[in-house]
Amino acid sequence: MKIAVIFGGMSSEHDVSVVSGTSVLKNLDKEKYEITPLYIDKDGTWYKYTKNVKEIEVATIGDKLQELEKIENVLEELKKQDVLFPVMHGLYGEDGTIQGLFEIIKKPYVGCEVLASSVAMDKIYTKIIIDRAGISQAKSEYIRKFKDKYIYIDKNFNETICDIEEIAEKIEQSLPYPMFIKPSNSGSSVGVTKAENKEELKKAIEVAGKFDKKILIEKGIIGHEVECAVLGNEEVITSRVGEIKAAEEFYSFDAKYKNQESKTLIPAEIPSETEEEIRKLAIKAFKAIDGKGLSRVDFFVEEGTGKIILNEINTLPGFTQISMYPKLFESVGIKYSKLLDKLIELAIES
Repeated sequence: MKIAVIFGGMSSEHDVSVVSGTSVLKNLDKEKYEITPLYIDKDGTWYKYTKNVKEIEVATIGDKLQELEKIENVLEELKKQDVLFPVMHGLYGEDGTIQGLFEIIKKPYVGCEVLASSVAMDKIYTKIIIDRAGISQAKSEYIRKFKDKYIYIDKNFNETICDIEEIAEKIEQSLPYPMFIKPSNSGSSVGVTKAENKEELKKAIEVAGKFDKKILIEKGIIGHEVECAVLGNEEVITSRVGEIKAAEEFYSFDAKYKNQESKTLIPAEIPSETEEEIRKLAIKAFKAIDGKGLSRVDFFVEEGTGKIILNEINTLPGFTQISMYPKLFESVGIKYSKLLDKLIELAIES
């Protein structure tokens, strides 16, 4: 079977994708598949990664690939394959755009389809669907950058143009500190900032606005940060629930990929009945966005109340050696290479 593993891309998560992609390449069964590694650089140019697939080692953050051969006709290269395996995080890889390309050329591919990918990538629209599904979420506000001002969008989608001072005042009336300010379309916690006061809030909005025009501001939740992996199309299974112990104040990009003190616990230190409920909610959330193949669903278990609060859905979660998705399934006896086999089977099935 001919498999193309596609990684890199134009998003802010390019370097993470290179680590994930090379990790998938290292763990795919070389006897079972004819593997073509396809690398997309930060400008969107496609290359064949010509290193012998049996010799590929897992990259580290910031590594520059050498053995690259530019592809003149990308569509023809993709059409040669039996299954396409995107290992791309963030914009142009996880947001439905590359999935749309695969749909046009009628090739099976690993992971969620166009709708689920685009919805889950956009934190604001994920919230709208998850709210409809009746799953608890952090209280939030939605604003949009507009020239040198901002648009405040209320719960009924009425819009008011404001300057940064007015926006901060409106948000303060709605949400208590601490708050988390996030670009709506960004992953790996890129552009996410915590604010404890109005000045920090204004600065955080400006930071988030560099990554996306749409900005989500959420009430901070104090509690266990937990994650559950899901696998399947119609018949969906879950992993155990794992817990993040961030080395920094919150699980930022640096805490995830650069700080060796960040830890993951599998299973999470939560009551068994809470874990069972999280596993059910993970499947419900995955089905609510019309998910296929795989996702990692992230929750908080609030301190004091034990309330389960959905944080986000990642339709193409990290596949690095420290990433939770493969580690979570390893904890229920599905080894990395078998997990990849299953994802390829699901791609063909759907």
